[in-house]
Amino acid sequence: MKLLLGNKIKALRKARGITQEQLADAIGVSFQAVSKWENNIALPDITLAPSLANYFGVTMDELFEFNLKEMNEKIDTVCAEAYKYRESNPEEGRRILEEGLKQYPDNDILLNNLLYVMNYTNNPDETITLASRLIEKTTENDIKYDALRFLAYAYNAKGDTASAVAAMEQIPELYFTKLSEMAFILTGEPKYEAAEKQKWISFEILLQMMWKIAECYEVDGKTSEAISETMRALALVEALHEEPKIELFQSYFEFFKNQIERMKNK
Repeated sequence: MKLLLGNKIKALRKARGITQEQLADAIGVSFQAVSKWENNIALPDITLAPSLANYFGVTMDELFEFNLKEMNEKIDTVCAEAYKYRESNPEEGRRILEEGLKQYPDNDILLNNLLYVMNYTNNPDETITLASRLIEKTTENDIKYDALRFLAYAYNAKGDTASAVAAMEQIPELYFTKLSEMAFILTGEPKYEAAEKQKWISFEILLQMMWKIAECYEVDGKTSEAISETMRALALVEALHEEPKIELFQSYFEFFKNQIERMKNK
């Protein structure tokens, strides 16, 4: 039978002859966290895996006995399920992510996704607290930059433009992504996977920017131009109607339709 991760950590700790408090101090967590791990109530944050493996002098495979891959797959499943409700029902998306965090406490990926379903307009301080925490603790640049983005949004919602700009200025200006470059240099299935993932990221950004342009037109009193830009965005969603993943963009479809109707009836 495969040994549970908590049992593995407990066995390694006892073999080394240290207390839960000593292990907690060594890797920078509370002894209560170690206790939860060893009792299989919760799992360590994925970012702690290298520290744990190094501390005990074992490989990642030895430590996790392939539980790491399983954990990542479960976290990805939680995020994918929550993503379905990101636009249409953020409260449901938040519930799904918070349930995931009960099993994987303080996981950077889940916390990052949680930022997307928080209402930074109505409750900016909540977003500022979580984004600041992620910026401080994460070792992943993509998560840090995403958190900085939400930090800027929340400060802007509070009317603190200076802090919003200061947050944004910490994000580097890049005109390519790791995925786009992988699509250029790889071959076969890895090439396809990189290009496919980047395709949908780029598609969503394009839709968002088209709506921002429409907003600018509307603010300037150019309603017909705003409607035209929104109709072009709607047409893009409709053009990909045969793609299985387009269902994830149903909220954009409904949003653009409603905005067009609203502007026509002004």
